[in-house]
Amino acid sequence: MTQTNARSAPPEDDEALLLAYAAGDRSAAAALVGRHLPRVVGQATRMLHDQAEAEDIAQEAMMRLWKVAPDWRTGEAQISTWLYRVVANLCVDRLRKRRDRTGLDQIAEPADTTASVTTQMQDQARLTALTDALATLPDRQAEAVALRHLEGLGNPEIAQIMDISVRSVESLTARGKRALAEILAGQRDALGYNDD
Repeated sequence: MTQTNARSAPPEDDEALLLAYAAGDRSAAAALVGRHLPRVVGQATRMLHDQAEAEDIAQEAMMRLWKVAPDWRTGEAQISTWLYRVVANLCVDRLRKRRDRTGLDQIAEPADTTASVTTQMQDQARLTALTDALATLPDRQAEAVALRHLEGLGNPEIAQIMDISVRSVESLTARGKRALAEILAGQRDALGYNDD
């Protein structure tokens, strides 16, 4: 009975693809883009609520991956985790810059035409209020809250992305949620949360 015990890394392995790209294999870059770009765009879209900005962030994150490819240290981090961290940081920076320049002319047309205009306006007002409030939090709190409650990631994954302990993630998200509740408390009526 013959059995193959030695297994080589599959050619689809992220690190192998990145190292192949660094060595000049453009098809490896295409494979990495195909695998990670949809998730990167999705993460940025959920954090920014703006498709065009999300695509810009995704492009920037992938460009940063290509820049670090020649110096990538195998086994130190997963490429997906590294990308999540880069996208989260870029989105937090973008949200902070938005804080003082959000106006009606910058609000995107709603994509869902099934909801009433009033509902769409209320949803946009809530999103703008949340985005503005998130931008007032300390950066680490905003990042933890966005990854947990906008991205839906678990605390262990957030801890890895932010390079902190799970307990620190729990603390940051708890403090961030309390701060957001205080910031938004005076806007409940205006945002339609007391319609009962």
